[in-house]
Amino acid sequence: MEWETVIGLEVHTQLLTKSKLFSGASTAFGADPNTQACAIDLGFPGVLPVLNGEVVRMAIKLGLGINAQIEARSIFARKNYFYPDLPKGYQISQYELPVVSRGFLDILLEDGTSKRINITRAHLEEDAGKSLHEDFQDQSGIDLNRAGTPLLEIVSEPDMRSAKEAIAYLKTLHSLVVYLGICDGNMQEGSFRCDANVSVRRRGETKFGTRTELKNINSFRFIERAINYEVERQIALIENGEKVLQETRLYDPNKNETRSMRSKEEANDYRYFPDPDLLPLVISQDLIESVRHELPELPQQKRQRFMDQYGLSAYDAGVLVASRELANFFETTVKASGNQPKLAANWVMGELSAALNKSNLEITDSPVNAEQLGKLVLRIHDNTISGKIAKTIFEALWNKEGDVDDIIEKRGLKQVTDTSAIEVLIDKIIAANPQQVADYRSGKDKLFGFFVGQAMKESGGKMNPQQLNDILKKKLSG
Repeated sequence: MEWETVIGLEVHTQLLTKSKLFSGASTAFGADPNTQACAIDLGFPGVLPVLNGEVVRMAIKLGLGINAQIEARSIFARKNYFYPDLPKGYQISQYELPVVSRGFLDILLEDGTSKRINITRAHLEEDAGKSLHEDFQDQSGIDLNRAGTPLLEIVSEPDMRSAKEAIAYLKTLHSLVVYLGICDGNMQEGSFRCDANVSVRRRGETKFGTRTELKNINSFRFIERAINYEVERQIALIENGEKVLQETRLYDPNKNETRSMRSKEEANDYRYFPDPDLLPLVISQDLIESVRHELPELPQQKRQRFMDQYGLSAYDAGVLVASRELANFFETTVKASGNQPKLAANWVMGELSAALNKSNLEITDSPVNAEQLGKLVLRIHDNTISGKIAKTIFEALWNKEGDVDDIIEKRGLKQVTDTSAIEVLIDKIIAANPQQVADYRSGKDKLFGFFVGQAMKESGGKMNPQQLNDILKKKLSG
């Protein structure tokens, strides 16, 4: 507890446009190398960039989604540095005057509390190309398909104090940009990737420690592991009397370690200056209001509605709104269940999610659709089947064995709710176990579970549990 971790995140969100930030070249993923790079992307002499208007609307959406200031006037700048995959020798970005500033996101922590993470800025910039090393011996290949792809870099304040808080923030932001329709959120393809600025300081200090930047990590799991490793590395250095160097480091997931990449550049190293080929970006209030009317129901709004409308806990609602697809699946399940939201939530987050994880499937690929799951929940609620039998039916649905009612009928799984039939069965079990009955009546209350188990075994799990318990208690007390 002697040390405090300080984390700020820079998230590069690839905007979901069909063409690039300043050219008409395609942004589609997976094309052959250098087939989607035009003269503007390649930095040919005499070419001029033209701003993609859809990018501006997407930046405004993000600004509205993070409760930020959308600047009426912002500037594009040239960020000068050399990379083999940066043909112009500079990247067009925004520096002193970004399009979005001073926003925040409220995140839900594991203990159910909420924390506000402030967002310094979000600025537009073009992506660089990609250096390829795997397919070449002693050489590097250059693929410029990605050059010029529009990015929105979202920079937080150093408000996070653990890797878990950082992941909670990233997942909240990831959910938001996907809901807004400005990013597909595909981390494997690099559409949503993160640089983490990490430092440590002794608890109670107000001055920040020396930070390192962990570069371009595109997995929630790897980001958490990288931050935790880096925190331990920095603490060990300081406790051994050494200094933390301000540098950029890469994370190696195979070795679970970070390693030095280069010394960390400062803003003046990039020699920023306004791009002479681009006019200032001017955004009218009318445009902002036009975009505001296009906004969908956002995750935090949906979470609050799920709590109010369905009576769910903050945790359950947070899990269910993590993606639009999951939220839609849940609401369809509730509708088909005859409005049993809590039971529906339990099945979506429990049995269904476990089966999807085991099969490595997304909710959109579920073999059991929302209407089928809703009908299964309805049959539990109307006492046609027990919760235990429902798991057997769910497995049959997963294996495409038919409709809920067909499976119940075909397998003879309807729950026994006839009171007289239950009494006959209980009388038989009591008669067969006189010693256990005597022990129970002498105060060994735990034996009640024995009698329940015997009854369920005898009935093949078909007895209504509440009726069984009520009648069994009455009979055993006699």
